[in-house]
Amino acid sequence: MIKDFFIKQLNANEISERILAVGKLKGFLDAGLIEAPKKEGYTNNHVHTKYSFSPYSPAKAVWMAYMSGLDTVGIMDHDAICGAEEFIEAGKILGIATTIGFEIRTDWSDTLLNGRRINNPDQITNAYISAHGLPQNSIAESDRFLSAVRIERSKRNIKMVNKLNLLLGGSAIHIDYDTDVLAESFYSCGGEVTERHILFSLSKKLAENFSKGKELIGMLKDIFGLNLNVRQMEYLSDVQNPFYEYDLLNVLKSSLIKNIYTDVNKSEALAVREAVDFIKSVGAIPSYCYLGDVSDSPTGDKKAQKFEDDYLEDVFIECKRIGFQAIAYMPSRNTREQLKRVIELCEKYGFLQISGEDINQPRQSFVCKQLKEPDFAHLVDTTWALVGHEIGVTQDRSKGMFSDTIELNMQQIKQRIQKFKRIGIQNWKDFNCRNAFDK
Repeated sequence: MIKDFFIKQLNANEISERILAVGKLKGFLDAGLIEAPKKEGYTNNHVHTKYSFSPYSPAKAVWMAYMSGLDTVGIMDHDAICGAEEFIEAGKILGIATTIGFEIRTDWSDTLLNGRRINNPDQITNAYISAHGLPQNSIAESDRFLSAVRIERSKRNIKMVNKLNLLLGGSAIHIDYDTDVLAESFYSCGGEVTERHILFSLSKKLAENFSKGKELIGMLKDIFGLNLNVRQMEYLSDVQNPFYEYDLLNVLKSSLIKNIYTDVNKSEALAVREAVDFIKSVGAIPSYCYLGDVSDSPTGDKKAQKFEDDYLEDVFIECKRIGFQAIAYMPSRNTREQLKRVIELCEKYGFLQISGEDINQPRQSFVCKQLKEPDFAHLVDTTWALVGHEIGVTQDRSKGMFSDTIELNMQQIKQRIQKFKRIGIQNWKDFNCRNAFDK
């Protein structure tokens, strides 16, 4: 069918083709040839695209969000912001509100958390942070900042590919960084290459060189010494599994990464204070990404591991000292006890709370069902406040949620959430509205 052609075109090589496909699909929606989804008020602020690692181009990510019934969707790529303009344009065509930002690794050596595992599974004294609500006129400046990170990461990627090839030893499989890894990425147009790209290249080579199912599972044990859990065994035993390479990637990510991982140096992972200061300077909101101790990873790409829960209040105290303005967390990933504690500490230390489902796999749902529960309904308000913040700072850097630089208590933050929520809901369709703050 012609609609299936245009859905496939959402991942075409050229941006122009992808945007054209969005427009065609919107026409099918308007004509009733595609059933429009029911809107239930869901939001998601943390969707990765092919500019870091994902099955989705920015255009397709917005389409998936729209067809999942979301009211808003946010792009959040690692070390990259070049997918943002396509993301925004796709959102305008489909009529879904968007926010933009990026995620980076940071070095915490000069903080009280030096020597501790924070939220990075692979390296101590190192943590992921995010920039939310980036002004649209800060995209180019942010890309210049992130391009230096991407250059350093490429050097480390090559070292990891070399380690992987040594690990493969005398097998018939060899990974070439240029022809295998970069081919899976959007690096040539401002995207990042991650450990997932490296392991996805391996995943595809394994699926090509070994029969799916029993032979490949046996190879994982013989060559890599990997023992699969019940869910992994189920996925990889199914030779008709449409997500086979991604499920194999998750096995490799959870079990093999430790054998090839190379530590991030301080040229790639900037000092956390420097990164936070830059995020503020471009008008975005710096956010610490809470992970929490992991027992069963929803995506299967993380092993059971302890993170910041044993000293979580120390993390919040240090985040306040560094200058973070928000804490980002994912309600579907953590236990009720973990989430209750995070919310209480956000209230205690005066942090904006931002939610989002970390979308980078085809099995993941764009919808976080917990947002319908009373304990998490406030996260939807915050999302619309981010929309309003982005409108404000795009017009004038002095018109953001935290632009006056004074330290806000929790009551003041809640008041600003409601103010910027109103701005977001009333004005997101018209980014040229000059009087949003007079209403």
